[in-house]
Amino acid sequence: MIDPVVLGRRLHDLRTDRGLALSALATRAAVSVSMLSAIERGEKTPTVVVLSRVADGLGLSLSRLLADLESDRVIVRRAAEQDHVAEPGGWHRTVLTPVVPGVNFEWIRTTLPAGCDAGSFPAYAAGSHEFVAVESGTLWLGVGSAEYVLAAGDSVYFPADETHSYANRGHEPCSYHVAALVMRSRLTHPITSS
Repeated sequence: MIDPVVLGRRLHDLRTDRGLALSALATRAAVSVSMLSAIERGEKTPTVVVLSRVADGLGLSLSRLLADLESDRVIVRRAAEQDHVAEPGGWHRTVLTPVVPGVNFEWIRTTLPAGCDAGSFPAYAAGSHEFVAVESGTLWLGVGSAEYVLAAGDSVYFPADETHSYANRGHEPCSYHVAALVMRSRLTHPITSS
Protein backbone atom coordinates (compact mmCIF):
# COMPACT_ATOMS: atom_id res chain seq x y z
CA MET A 1 0.00 0.00 0.00
CA ILE A 2 1.22 3.50 -0.78
CA ASP A 3 1.55 5.77 2.24
CA PRO A 4 0.01 9.16 1.31
CA VAL A 5 2.68 11.04 3.30
CA VAL A 6 5.51 9.23 1.48
CA LEU A 7 3.78 9.85 -1.87
CA GLY A 8 3.37 13.53 -0.97
CA ARG A 9 7.06 13.88 -0.12
CA ARG A 10 8.04 12.18 -3.37
CA LEU A 11 5.83 14.52 -5.42
CA HIS A 12 7.20 17.55 -3.58
CA ASP A 13 10.79 16.43 -4.19
CA LEU A 14 10.19 15.68 -7.87
CA ARG A 15 8.47 19.04 -8.37
CA THR A 16 11.18 21.08 -6.60
CA ASP A 17 13.99 19.12 -8.32
CA ARG A 18 12.51 20.36 -11.61
CA GLY A 19 12.27 23.94 -10.32
CA LEU A 20 8.50 23.96 -10.67
CA ALA A 21 6.23 26.05 -8.49
CA LEU A 22 3.06 24.36 -7.30
CA SER A 23 1.01 26.53 -9.69
CA ALA A 24 3.24 25.61 -12.65
CA LEU A 25 2.80 21.88 -12.05
CA ALA A 26 -0.95 22.41 -11.51
CA THR A 27 -1.18 24.03 -14.93
CA ARG A 28 0.88 21.32 -16.63
CA ALA A 29 -1.10 18.54 -14.95
CA ALA A 30 -4.59 20.12 -15.28
CA VAL A 31 -5.09 19.57 -11.53
CA SER A 32 -6.00 22.35 -9.11
CA VAL A 33 -3.34 23.92 -6.90
CA SER A 34 -5.38 23.04 -3.80
CA MET A 35 -5.52 19.37 -4.83
CA LEU A 36 -1.77 19.23 -5.49
CA SER A 37 -1.03 20.94 -2.19
CA ALA A 38 -3.24 18.49 -0.28
CA ILE A 39 -1.53 15.53 -1.98
CA GLU A 40 1.94 16.87 -1.19
CA ARG A 41 0.94 17.31 2.47
CA GLY A 42 -0.31 13.71 2.55
CA GLU A 43 -3.86 14.84 3.30
CA LYS A 44 -5.44 13.34 0.16
CA THR A 45 -4.91 10.06 -1.62
CA PRO A 46 -5.32 10.88 -5.32
CA THR A 47 -7.14 8.71 -7.82
CA VAL A 48 -5.28 6.98 -10.63
CA VAL A 49 -6.51 9.62 -13.08
CA VAL A 50 -5.13 12.46 -10.92
CA LEU A 51 -1.80 10.66 -10.42
CA SER A 52 -1.55 10.03 -14.15
CA ARG A 53 -2.03 13.76 -14.82
CA VAL A 54 0.60 14.68 -12.22
CA ALA A 55 3.03 12.17 -13.74
CA ASP A 56 2.40 13.69 -17.19
CA GLY A 57 3.01 17.15 -15.73
CA LEU A 58 6.33 15.98 -14.31
CA GLY A 59 7.31 14.29 -17.59
CA LEU A 60 7.19 10.81 -16.05
CA SER A 61 5.24 7.64 -16.58
CA LEU A 62 2.86 6.73 -13.78
CA SER A 63 4.86 3.60 -12.95
CA ARG A 64 8.07 5.68 -12.71
CA LEU A 65 6.35 8.20 -10.44
CA LEU A 66 5.24 5.43 -8.10
CA ALA A 67 8.40 3.30 -8.34
CA ASP A 68 9.56 1.99 -4.95
CA LEU A 69 6.56 3.46 -3.09
CA GLU A 70 4.54 0.25 -2.92
CA SER A 71 5.20 -1.55 0.37
CA ASP A 72 2.63 -4.34 0.03
CA ARG A 73 1.23 -6.29 -2.91
CA VAL A 74 -2.23 -6.47 -1.34
CA ILE A 75 -3.86 -3.08 -0.96
CA VAL A 76 -6.92 -2.75 1.25
CA ARG A 77 -8.96 0.43 1.10
CA ARG A 78 -11.25 0.62 4.09
CA ALA A 79 -14.68 2.22 3.75
CA ALA A 80 -13.55 5.18 5.87
CA GLU A 81 -10.66 5.81 3.42
CA GLN A 82 -12.80 5.93 0.29
CA ASP A 83 -13.17 9.28 -1.43
CA HIS A 84 -16.74 10.58 -1.24
CA VAL A 85 -17.52 13.44 -3.59
CA ALA A 86 -20.76 15.44 -3.55
CA GLU A 87 -21.27 16.86 -7.03
CA PRO A 88 -23.37 19.87 -8.11
CA GLY A 89 -26.97 18.87 -8.76
CA GLY A 90 -27.14 16.55 -5.75
CA TRP A 91 -25.41 13.49 -7.14
CA HIS A 92 -22.76 11.64 -5.18
CA ARG A 93 -19.85 9.40 -6.14
CA THR A 94 -17.55 7.18 -4.12
CA VAL A 95 -14.18 6.04 -5.45
CA LEU A 96 -13.96 2.46 -4.20
CA THR A 97 -10.58 1.37 -5.57
CA PRO A 98 -7.19 1.97 -4.01
CA VAL A 99 -4.38 3.47 -6.08
CA VAL A 100 -2.24 0.70 -7.57
CA PRO A 101 1.05 1.59 -9.29
CA GLY A 102 0.92 1.03 -13.03
CA VAL A 103 -2.78 0.07 -13.03
CA ASN A 104 -5.08 2.68 -14.55
CA PHE A 105 -8.30 1.21 -13.17
CA GLU A 106 -11.04 2.86 -11.11
CA TRP A 107 -14.24 1.50 -9.66
CA ILE A 108 -16.76 4.17 -8.70
CA ARG A 109 -20.23 3.93 -7.13
CA THR A 110 -22.55 6.80 -8.09
CA THR A 111 -26.00 7.78 -6.87
CA LEU A 112 -28.14 10.16 -8.90
CA PRO A 113 -31.26 11.60 -7.26
CA ALA A 114 -34.54 11.55 -9.19
CA GLY A 115 -34.50 13.92 -12.16
CA CYS A 116 -30.72 14.48 -11.99
CA ASP A 117 -28.55 14.90 -15.07
CA ALA A 118 -24.86 14.38 -14.25
CA GLY A 119 -23.87 15.81 -17.61
CA SER A 120 -21.48 14.74 -20.36
CA PHE A 121 -17.94 13.53 -19.82
CA PRO A 122 -15.13 13.87 -22.38
CA ALA A 123 -13.61 10.81 -23.98
CA TYR A 124 -10.59 9.05 -22.49
CA ALA A 125 -7.69 8.10 -24.74
CA ALA A 126 -8.11 5.30 -27.28
CA GLY A 127 -7.95 1.89 -25.64
CA SER A 128 -9.88 2.97 -22.53
CA HIS A 129 -12.91 0.94 -21.41
CA GLU A 130 -15.91 1.41 -19.10
CA PHE A 131 -18.28 -1.12 -17.63
CA VAL A 132 -21.48 0.11 -15.95
CA ALA A 133 -23.77 -1.96 -13.71
CA VAL A 134 -27.03 -0.50 -12.40
CA GLU A 135 -27.73 -1.37 -8.77
CA SER A 136 -31.12 0.35 -8.38
CA GLY A 137 -33.40 2.71 -10.27
CA THR A 138 -33.07 3.54 -13.97
CA LEU A 139 -30.05 5.06 -15.70
CA TRP A 140 -30.04 6.90 -19.03
CA LEU A 141 -26.54 6.36 -20.46
CA GLY A 142 -25.40 8.30 -23.49
CA VAL A 143 -22.46 7.00 -25.53
CA GLY A 144 -21.59 9.16 -28.51
CA SER A 145 -24.92 9.91 -30.23
CA ALA A 146 -26.73 6.83 -28.83
CA GLU A 147 -28.69 6.55 -25.58
CA TYR A 148 -29.33 3.41 -23.54
CA VAL A 149 -31.93 3.01 -20.78
CA LEU A 150 -30.67 0.62 -18.12
CA ALA A 151 -32.75 -0.82 -15.26
CA ALA A 152 -31.63 -2.37 -11.97
CA GLY A 153 -29.49 -5.43 -12.70
CA ASP A 154 -28.57 -4.32 -16.24
CA SER A 155 -24.94 -3.85 -17.23
CA VAL A 156 -23.15 -2.46 -20.26
CA TYR A 157 -19.66 -2.15 -21.70
CA PHE A 158 -18.47 0.64 -24.00
CA PRO A 159 -15.14 1.92 -25.32
CA ALA A 160 -14.54 5.05 -23.24
CA ASP A 161 -12.90 6.93 -26.10
CA GLU A 162 -16.24 8.61 -26.87
CA THR A 163 -18.10 11.35 -25.03
CA HIS A 164 -20.54 9.76 -22.58
CA SER A 165 -23.25 10.97 -20.20
CA TYR A 166 -25.27 9.79 -17.22
CA ALA A 167 -28.78 10.90 -16.22
CA ASN A 168 -31.67 9.77 -14.05
CA ARG A 169 -34.92 10.92 -15.64
CA GLY A 170 -36.97 8.70 -13.35
CA HIS A 171 -38.80 9.41 -10.09
CA GLU A 172 -36.59 7.24 -7.84
CA PRO A 173 -32.86 7.52 -7.03
CA CYS A 174 -30.51 5.55 -9.28
CA SER A 175 -27.32 3.89 -8.02
CA TYR A 176 -24.78 2.37 -10.38
CA HIS A 177 -21.16 1.25 -10.53
CA VAL A 178 -18.59 2.29 -13.13
CA ALA A 179 -15.45 0.22 -13.63
CA ALA A 180 -13.04 2.13 -15.86
CA LEU A 181 -9.75 1.06 -17.37
CA VAL A 182 -8.14 4.36 -18.34
CA MET A 183 -5.21 4.46 -20.72
CA ARG A 184 -4.33 8.00 -19.64
CA SER A 185 -6.01 11.02 -18.14
CA ARG A 186 -8.78 12.94 -19.86
CA LEU A 187 -8.06 16.33 -21.34
CA THR A 188 -10.53 18.38 -19.30
CA HIS A 189 -10.71 21.20 -16.83
CA PRO A 190 -8.52 20.89 -13.72
CA ILE A 191 -9.63 18.29 -11.20
CA THR A 192 -10.52 19.84 -7.87
CA SER A 193 -11.40 16.68 -5.99
CA SER A 194 -10.32 13.10 -6.16
